[in-house]
Amino acid sequence: MPQPEHAEVDFDSAQDLPALHALLDHVQMKNGWAKPTPSLYPQPKQIFVPAHWRYRDARAALHAAGRLVGTEWAERRNLIMANPIPGNDYATVRTLVGAYQMIKGHESARSHRHTPNAMRIVLEGAPNMYTIVDGVKIPMQAGDILLTPNGSYHGHFSESDQEGYWIDFLDAPLVQHLGPMFFEVHPDALEKSERVDAHSPMRFAYSDYRPRLIESAEIAPGVRSLKLGPPTLVTFDRVVLHLGAGAHWRCARTTANRIFTVIEGEGVTRVEGREFHWRTGDMIALPSWYEYSIDANTDAMLLRVSDEPLMSMLDWYRVDGSAR
Repeated sequence: MPQPEHAEVDFDSAQDLPALHALLDHVQMKNGWAKPTPSLYPQPKQIFVPAHWRYRDARAALHAAGRLVGTEWAERRNLIMANPIPGNDYATVRTLVGAYQMIKGHESARSHRHTPNAMRIVLEGAPNMYTIVDGVKIPMQAGDILLTPNGSYHGHFSESDQEGYWIDFLDAPLVQHLGPMFFEVHPDALEKSERVDAHSPMRFAYSDYRPRLIESAEIAPGVRSLKLGPPTLVTFDRVVLHLGAGAHWRCARTTANRIFTVIEGEGVTRVEGREFHWRTGDMIALPSWYEYSIDANTDAMLLRVSDEPLMSMLDWYRVDGSAR
């Protein structure tokens, strides 16, 4: 029902600022000279914090959930790595969420599509385990990185006796903030597919990108980097990194939000006086505007997912100390 218009307000009657502020409240306006919270500030606020989650914990919890949570009623059997800040129960960093997911042998997770872009890295695959993207069956083997661009139907199923584990990344926090969220379940529950495509452009196979990464040029002593694509997603990228045993890599503050996943190896990430000792399958959140360093105890391979493409497209990407 339309709200009635408010009565005319006599602003000339205000004899002091409190009285003027009260009149502004009456007409649903806010003053811009005494804001309780500044709308502009000299550098990014560090609201989200660095965090570390262990795969061994997530795997054990998901294995237990396999007895208790059925895919027939849960959209996905997954664990969300919500950044540990007050009031947050979803986003891992400001624009991205990372979640561990599992399917049991001979199980399926129904097909759906949505506005958020998504990708996943397989931690434990199995023969005859697939994701179906727009009607095409794509193998899910350990180390594989798979894309599901926004609007693409995607579901998962296994014809194996083994459980499968992976990490999903979505830009859902960004979509939630901006508003254009759409979600739709496939009419067939699990989209039908007979065609298997191991060379789908939606799949970056571990057996393909690992040798290319090892042969790539160093970006720092003992550190190599390979950006995967095309295809690309406009809101976040995927970069695989190799650090030789003993390598030390110091990274400046930037406006990009980043999530790291350990593909293989062990090491430590240091940030803000904290040490995250990581191993294969772990996830590390490094929000924007934190300086950090990474040390590899063994030969290590990491996947870095970040919103740098989005920040660059909007001309908001900055590195600490760079001129503007």
